[in-house]
Amino acid sequence: MPKKILVIEDDKDIRDTITYALQAEGYEVISSENAKILKTINEIKPDLLLLDNWLTDWKSDANGQQLSKELKTNAATSHIPILIISAVSNIKEIAEAGLADGYLKKPFELDDLNALVKKFIK
Repeated sequence: MPKKILVIEDDKDIRDTITYALQAEGYEVISSENAKILKTINEIKPDLLLLDNWLTDWKSDANGQQLSKELKTNAATSHIPILIISAVSNIKEIAEAGLADGYLKKPFELDDLNALVKKFIK
């Protein structure tokens, strides 16, 4: 059974690129343009979450960093590796503050995406 990756990215082109690249590597990919899908994360049971930092639709005051922190401090979801995706220069600090396992800076090379995913999927 292929490993499952949940991708939450509001930019359609980036979301599609990530989805196709990861599917080509043999992963099952579930993608969403918004964080509302996190309400069903316990049913999806992803092996990895790629989370855009600029999401603000799930809760009016939440972004990817805050969502990551909520997931990492919840016993039911804390085991899921989370990679925050963003173009901001301080992405490392954002990922650390969100308790994320890692980060991917936009723009990125597909080889970097694949290497990072392999690092966190056992």
